[in-house]
Amino acid sequence: MTNRRKLLLAGEWIDTERALDVRNPHSGQVVAETALAGPAELERAAAAAAAAFETTRRLSSARKADILRGVSSGLARRKEELARTIALEAGKPIRLARTEVGRAMHTFSVAADEACRVGGEVIPLDVTAAAEGRMGLTRRFPLGPVLAITPFNFPLNLSAHKIAPAIAAGNPVVHKPASATPLIALLLGEILLDAGAPPESISVVPTTSDLAEHLVADERFRLVTFTGSPEVGWDLRRKAGSKRVLLELGGNAAVVIHEDADLDRALERSVTGAFAYAGQVCISVQRIYVHEPVFEVFARRFVEKARSLVSGDPLDEKVDLGPLLNEAAAERVETWIREALDGGAKALCGGRRRRQFVEPTVLVDVRPDMKVHRCEVFGPVANLYRYRDWEEALKKVNDSPYGLQAGIFTRDVGRIFRAFEALDVGGVIVDDAPTFRVDHMPYGGEKLSGLGREGVRYAIEEMTQLRLLALPVR
Repeated sequence: MTNRRKLLLAGEWIDTERALDVRNPHSGQVVAETALAGPAELERAAAAAAAAFETTRRLSSARKADILRGVSSGLARRKEELARTIALEAGKPIRLARTEVGRAMHTFSVAADEACRVGGEVIPLDVTAAAEGRMGLTRRFPLGPVLAITPFNFPLNLSAHKIAPAIAAGNPVVHKPASATPLIALLLGEILLDAGAPPESISVVPTTSDLAEHLVADERFRLVTFTGSPEVGWDLRRKAGSKRVLLELGGNAAVVIHEDADLDRALERSVTGAFAYAGQVCISVQRIYVHEPVFEVFARRFVEKARSLVSGDPLDEKVDLGPLLNEAAAERVETWIREALDGGAKALCGGRRRRQFVEPTVLVDVRPDMKVHRCEVFGPVANLYRYRDWEEALKKVNDSPYGLQAGIFTRDVGRIFRAFEALDVGGVIVDDAPTFRVDHMPYGGEKLSGLGREGVRYAIEEMTQLRLLALPVR
């Protein structure tokens, strides 16, 4: 990795006077620095994307598929380099970083297949006498330049979930990565160019949040896709004007564990879901509702598992939890835990902070008004609650301003379908934690958790315009 990286501006590598330091969350040392885009560079990126649309909208399905397969292959060739970059700049344990690279490979591969399936349908229009002798054809057309704004926690795969469907749809992309993790985005830019993406259609522009807001308001972009905090996301939607906005925001995901569940599996998946990547996942398990008959045994075993997790250097193969992104994030999580304990909650384990590390923390007796319950902790904190019957549990899951995904553990089909009907979430995950995600499935939330759906085919639908052709047939 070089000490300084240029930004990618319409296929050209450009240096600027300003620089952004990229720090390792574990050591605090500067990993590298990147050029920082200013107003002139962002104007050039937007103008290039608008001009490039004349090229990308005419790419054949085969050409788009070839580019996307080339990106997947390029990711595979550089898998270890990419994984180490994620570990160094995002603080993600190396084993999880490798998994993320594999998922990004799959995302681009799925997009290659979907690029060949962007189609339409035949609609009979002669359902009234006035429309006799007419039929309709529909087709999806590229929408236009896409502005992709991505977070630090899945810096490669969440970029893939915006860039891959944009290419499959025939749209240029300007990518604004998180300031903490621009290096992996720039590496992805290299791979996109190597795979044959039209150079003028790809820009990767690390920049400040205030300058990025000007891009959000720029009418040359036809869609903004953003993953990040609800506060920022909903504010960007207000500033976006008439363009489409796709938001994948936060959550405080819940799990429900009934007495008939496979308790060993529920335990394993809930521990992983709560503490993987130190809880810095928008579908991290935060609220665990356990049926009273099995609460005590589950709580005891859950705490034992949490205490056994290994924290440390993300590059260490044995590490389960790395640091939080920065000390401010760790201090916030510690403050919320302390607020809960001062208000009467109890810590069955954890609760302490060392620099940017927060111990895996399990809380009970948490009240609904506490931040650790009603807000997104985004740290290694899980709350345990008892419930008496299934309907009570479902109501408690819904008692949240968020609704991204929920996990349920039960063998009863009736309870499963009742949860599917009743839960106000984007996805109900059976016999697994809400952190379950396969990259071609529809993914997104309700309430404050977002707007629209990702998952390659579903994102392509967001990034295309449906058009009708009404034809006389005789």
